[in-house]
This record gives sequence, structure tokens and C-alpha cells, in this order.
Amino acid sequence: MPLNTLKYHSVTAVQPQSGLRISLMTLAAAGMLFASQLAHAAGIQVAPPDGEKFSYAWLKGYASNMAKTPYQDHKGELPASLKNLDWDEYQQIHFRKDKALWKDTDGDFRAELFHLGLYFDTPIQLYQLQDGEVSPIKYNAKMFDYGKSKLKNKKLPQDLGFAGFRMQFHTDWERDVIAFLGASYFRAVGKEMQYGLSARGLAIDTAMPKPEEFPVFTDFWMEAPKKDDGTTTIYALMDSPSVTGAYRFDITPGERLKMHVDAAVYPRKAVERLGVAPLTSMYMVGENDRRTSYDWRPEIHDSDGLAMHTGNGEWIWRPLGNPENLRFNAYSDDNPKGFGLMQRDRNFDHYQDDGVFYEKRPNLWIEPTSDWGKGSVQLVEIPTLDETFDNIVAFWNPAQPVEAGQELLFSYNMFWGGTVPFDTQRAEVVNTFTGLGGVIGKKRPYYSKRFVVDFKGGLLDSLGKDVKVKPVITTSAGRVEITSARPLASIDGYRAMFDLVPADDSSTDPINLRLYLEANGQPLTETWIYQWNPPAKEDRELHNAGHLK
Repeated sequence: MPLNTLKYHSVTAVQPQSGLRISLMTLAAAGMLFASQLAHAAGIQVAPPDGEKFSYAWLKGYASNMAKTPYQDHKGELPASLKNLDWDEYQQIHFRKDKALWKDTDGDFRAELFHLGLYFDTPIQLYQLQDGEVSPIKYNAKMFDYGKSKLKNKKLPQDLGFAGFRMQFHTDWERDVIAFLGASYFRAVGKEMQYGLSARGLAIDTAMPKPEEFPVFTDFWMEAPKKDDGTTTIYALMDSPSVTGAYRFDITPGERLKMHVDAAVYPRKAVERLGVAPLTSMYMVGENDRRTSYDWRPEIHDSDGLAMHTGNGEWIWRPLGNPENLRFNAYSDDNPKGFGLMQRDRNFDHYQDDGVFYEKRPNLWIEPTSDWGKGSVQLVEIPTLDETFDNIVAFWNPAQPVEAGQELLFSYNMFWGGTVPFDTQRAEVVNTFTGLGGVIGKKRPYYSKRFVVDFKGGLLDSLGKDVKVKPVITTSAGRVEITSARPLASIDGYRAMFDLVPADDSSTDPINLRLYLEANGQPLTETWIYQWNPPAKEDRELHNAGHLK
């Protein structure tokens, strides 16, 4: 992908905004709600009419009709006792394992439910599906152990609803394989059984100079699991001020957990930036970005790079960073083959965290299974000073304008786990280091930045000694110098190195870099791309030792 097809923008970080509430009586009098939408707004069971079985087609029709009605916001419709919980009190609430859904069946899955409270203040409704028949899962305080929380002796409404749910697989009834909790967020694991980054059903107006909108999965229908099936199916209804949606998730745990997603989105109004298959992660400090290097641990991140497989077949690796200011990049493409946030560095020594085990955090790869057309993979990097803040977002943004009344259909596979479901046939980037440029032992006459990129795999470990490997480097600004590419025996790969001299002393505008290795005119590696912001003139220290001349 040529550099001139990459679009870069900067915007201001924003916060979520709640929708407006409108009374049911007013809407009904105006003839603006269908009977089924009235039922949904009132918290009554959402199900097909008598004699009709539940299906994904029915759910799409329901969501499409709902998009023709005004949005109803149910955020915060909780008793005061739940709203006022603090973090420690909320952590005291546990679902009782003896109440797990399908515990007394021979099915391959079980489900445990999350209680409302604290940050999770939008009630959702859960249903069980058995041969197309819908049965509501009703809240009961006896499902939960309230521990030392102040809810222990509080009477809560019988129609309270839930915050979300998590599921276990028959290979391990103690640990989760997937969880849905908060807005349209969900997480899953591979064989490492370690949570990390999250996904969302949809993103709206992320990194825009206006409040971001967070659609909510308001209702879930869970298929009753069967013995030796290995796959479970979940349906979800989405709602927000701008869109409604119908989702189907087919979930198959394994070495890599696979989710096949069918999504139908129905805009209520025009959406300026639609984010399809959005991924959310954290990058605070790593080998290429040590802006927040005051922590004792060498690296702190859930993901270290964005991988892309473009429509024309190119494999791209974009290391993540923790910038001083919000950074937004858009990588144009036509019918992409895949993209994802990866945690390639799986060496414990590089993290030294024996509590959260960053080296076990899953990769998440998105593989479109329908024609997505023209658009861009968009990456948002937000400054953070704390690892508890998710500051990385990546998603697909269709080029076609999103207008009210449309039906937008997307199908894709999601792969969660420590391994990836593809072989690029090219060497991959395994390390990116940055530092001060110049020649060791010589006085630096001007400022430059050193970039070191290590490649491993593909044909690199089997090249003959007479094969000349060359780095192909391009930059959007500045001057490249001191380039090299040489074998690196410690990884059975190659190390590429170069310095970048900024175009002038004052500009801090981002510079876009591109690098791959070739031999005899043939690419050997995926393409490394990077965005670097030169420091201000007063911060361009040369660090020359006094004995140098």
C-alpha cells in the first residue's frame, strides 16, 4: 500500500453521551411505536408472536422496525442501592455456581450472570432458546452471593434484569471462555485462558471532535447447548440513538476460540464515522515507545501491533505506541482480507509481570466473510499514564456514507488466542526498537532517530550466504541514512536498521515510514509501517560525551 493512500488526522479525545428519554405515552399517542417496540421499551419480553419461532430473520426484522422509532434510553434505571455501590462492594457480588444455566444438563456450555451495579447501570434482558421457543431468564436474588456488600439485606425488584453474562466450556467449568459485559463489549480467550483486549459490536463516532456513542446490546438469546456440539449460538439486539442492530454469534472454543459474526445494522440517522468489528486494547510502554518508562516493568501492553492483510494481498505490521497527543490513522483498502490487534511478544522476561501475565494476552484477528467494499482500517492511539485505561481502538470504516433507513450487513470471523489462523509466507516483524541516531564513538552534528526492526520466519532462515538482502525504506518527510540489513543469529532472522533525520529543526508533524526486506527484487517480509512525531526543537538532545570530537 503506497504511503500516499494513507490518511492521517488528529482529533480531541471525547466522552460518551447518553440519549434523550421520551415517554411511552407521548410516542404511542403520536403513532410512532409498533406494539413490539412498546413492549421492548417497557422491559417486557421481546419474542416473536404466538405461533412463530425465534429466528435471526425475525430478529433482523424486529431491529429494522425499531430503527423507525425514537430511541429509549434505559441507562441508570436502577435502585439507589445499586447505583451507590463502590468498586470493592461490587466485587463482593458473585453468581452462585450451583445456579449456572444448564448445569444439570449434558450440554457443552454453562452460563453465569453478572449483577447490575457500579458502572454497569443499563439493565439487559436474557432469554433461553430451545428449538426456537423463547423462555425469559428472570432475575432472582437467590442466584447471587452478596458477600459483605450492603446489598446483603436489601430487597431488589424481581424484574431487575442483568448486566451481562459469561460462559464456560466443558473442558473447564471454572474458567470463562467468553463474557459479554457493558454496552456492546465482549471478551474471549484461547487455550491460554487469559483475558486481554476486548471487542465491541459497533463503534460510532470514535475519535471525533464530538461525544462518542456507545451502542448497547439490550437483549440476548442463548441457544440451549447440546452434548458434543462444541459450538454455541448467541443472538443480540443492539440499540442506540443512531442505530439498531441484530447480531448472531456462533462460538467455538479451542486452541483459538472462533466466533462467526453476522451483523445487520439499521441506522436511525446518518452516522459520520461507523466502526465495524471494533477492537479495544491497551498499550502503555514497550520496546519502541518508552514515554512512560517510570514503571519497574520493561513492557506493559495487551497488544503490541496492528496487523493488516489488504485486499491486494499485502501483509502489513504497524507497531502500537503511547503518543503524547491523540493519534488517528486511516489505512485505505478495498475489500480487506483481515486485520487485528496482536500480542506478538510472548516472552515473560520482556514483561516480568507474574500477576497479570501480559505475555499470555490473546491476539484478535478479524476475517471478513462477505464483501466489505471500499473503506479503511482505522487506528486510534490515546495517551495514557495508567495500564487500567484502554487507549487503543481499531475498526473498519466503510467508505459509503451511512444514512437513515439503510440495511448494512457484515459477516466476519473472529479468532482469539495466542496463535493466528494464517500463514503469511513472509517473515514477520518480531521487534521494533527506537533510540537516538548517529555513529557510536563519533560526535553527533545533528539530531536523528534510530529505528531497528527485526524480522523472523519465512525464507530468512534458509537464505544462502551469497544472497544479498536489502532494506526498502520510504519516508513521507526527512532524510534516511545509515541503512543496513544483516543476519541476526539469535532469532534466525534479519535485523534492519536506519536513521531518520527530520526535514527541519522545528516541525513536529508526524512522519510516516515504510520498510520491508527484499532479495533479487522479491519481497521477503511483511511491510513494517510506523508513524513518528519528531520532538520539539528544544527537546532534540544530542547527548554528546565530552571526549568526542
